[in-house]
Amino acid sequence: MNDDLACLMYLLAHDDAAEGPYDRSRTELLVRAAALIDLALRGRLGETGGTVTVSGTEPTGDPVLDGVLRDATAGHGWKHLMRRHRKRTLTEVEDRLAAAGLLTVQTPPTRFGTRRLTVADRAVPAALHARVSAVLHGDGPVQEIPTADAALLALAAAGGIRSVVSRQDQNLFRARIDACTGSLAALAPGLEKAVRTLPMTMIAAQGGMGGS
Repeated sequence: MNDDLACLMYLLAHDDAAEGPYDRSRTELLVRAAALIDLALRGRLGETGGTVTVSGTEPTGDPVLDGVLRDATAGHGWKHLMRRHRKRTLTEVEDRLAAAGLLTVQTPPTRFGTRRLTVADRAVPAALHARVSAVLHGDGPVQEIPTADAALLALAAAGGIRSVVSRQDQNLFRARIDACTGSLAALAPGLEKAVRTLPMTMIAAQGGMGGS
């Protein structure tokens, strides 16, 4: 679970008071983007002429990633894949975290209610927040930061997760956040662009655009 970016992204986005993600529609996109970055880091996704390409046919062993990988075989762009089946992916991540004992799920009494999700061990997200905070406040070259950690910071900033990147941090460390986002271009130029435009994608999604 330590190297599972989609699950780590979810834990960063979880809000104890809300008993779930800080913003469910935004978290759907962030988790989906994290899964795509994870697959690119594993060498399973690439890019040709702006279109996402898939390498290999064997499963990853991670049901969440395998679902995203299947979606990528249709030859879409990164932004389309971030929007596609994002609700399904978020639910799958929550179920996986629950199965691992990291989330406690309280099912609603009726089908119209929403299930409540609490983190079983607060030390896990606390350590994760500290890890991302070290990237944000560090003074070492961004090139030396693991791409996974740079990606988590870039996504948290793009998604406006204020418990991770405050408004003040967003302004003070704008150049460092920008450099972390830019590091994704080494995986695929279109992937970097899709993360940079996530704020606009989120606005469109909350307005009822962008698929399910």
